[in-house]
Amino acid sequence: PITPGELLCLGSSLAFSGLFYYLYRKKARVVARIQEAPKLQVDDDLPALVSAADGRCLHYVALEGIVLPAKAALTSHYHEGLQGVIQKLLLKEHRLIWNSLARSW
Repeated sequence: PITPGELLCLGSSLAFSGLFYYLYRKKARVVARIQEAPKLQVDDDLPALVSAADGRCLHYVALEGIVLPAKAALTSHYHEGLQGVIQKLLLKEHRLIWNSLARSW
């Protein structure tokens, strides 16, 4: 005979397994899209390509080219001769509209 506690443990184990599998598959699809991203060169044709794209935005694109630092390149403390730069971050906030019927933003 199976006790109610064992059934509860089995049910919660199956629920968590299903949830984690769903999250795994969702992230695996994102990783596959990133790996299939087209590789573009940083050149004079890039602004025209971005302007011609749908919504003036390219999703999941790998850019290849030479990057110059604004001030000085960062040098690694662990690997001799390895240098890098910091990418500028752009934060875009979406406009919120008050819904008076639902009394929410």
